[in-house]
Amino acid sequence: MSYKIYHNARCRKSRGGLQYLEGKGIKPEIVEYLKDKPFTEESLKEILDKLGLLPQNLIRTQEADYKLNYKGKHHSEKEWVKILVENPKLIRRPIIEKGDKAVLGDIVEHIDVLL
Repeated sequence: MSYKIYHNARCRKSRGGLQYLEGKGIKPEIVEYLKDKPFTEESLKEILDKLGLLPQNLIRTQEADYKLNYKGKHHSEKEWVKILVENPKLIRRPIIEKGDKAVLGDIVEHIDVLL
């Protein structure tokens, strides 16, 4: 079964996750989600199911855009999914996917769950 990493090459944590996989001899499919815009509302819901997270748990709350436009505001899960699809830089990274499971690799040891 192959691995897929939703990656931002400009992000230190994302580069660390990719390096961790490669150090284990894994060559994942790399999806540069800020460039390629792979997420639709449906595909992001599938990723959230694989992660076992609510959309609110996938938000990079330290992003200036989040602080300026979304912090302290209440949105439904469906609205958060739409916001994340429209603003992918708000999505925590990297996300590593294998089959029907996925993990956030911002802490590289979490990737071990998929290995």
